[in-house]
Amino acid sequence: MSTTTSSGPTTRDRILDAATELFYSQGIRAVSADKIIERAGITKVTFYRHFRTKDTLVVAYLERQAAWERQALDGVRAATGDDAEALRRFARAVGTESCRPGFRGCSFINAAAEYADPDSLVRKTVAEHRAWYRQTFAAMAGQLGVADPEQAADELMMLRDGAMLTGYLDDPSRVGAALERAIFAVVDAARAGSPA
Repeated sequence: MSTTTSSGPTTRDRILDAATELFYSQGIRAVSADKIIERAGITKVTFYRHFRTKDTLVVAYLERQAAWERQALDGVRAATGDDAEALRRFARAVGTESCRPGFRGCSFINAAAEYADPDSLVRKTVAEHRAWYRQTFAAMAGQLGVADPEQAADELMMLRDGAMLTGYLDDPSRVGAALERAIFAVVDAARAGSPA
């Protein structure tokens, strides 16, 4: 196994960096192990020492992306101490991300589209991350006084998914503001339905 040095990333990280760039820009099925090996500047033996199968690498790629997204949203919640402000910042971040050159939508939706079997490790990884989003959205909605946080979480998840697709397929410059308006339309409507 490689070790981390002060001069750069581990071999495993280099493989993941290459896979992340290629999977996201070209699609998972379109990228061969050989392309990743070439991009990472390693041998096949080294590649397979770190990732026994391509699906193992895809799961690691998604887990890394999930960790980044969770850290970002949890960090915003902790920094603001206010879930309404955290949702505003989340909407703006989705808008900013969708305007980034090379944006191709949500890594998890893209992966799910390429893996039809819901029992595959890839789809299970996608489902786990989506469950985390729903739980987090439900907790945030509950803090905002929403009567049915689970229903609100389902609606917020649909808005998030739609924003990611819209950012890829339509005018990304409008995504952040539209997502923020839609989030608070859901929250405000759910609060109005709360018992007094």
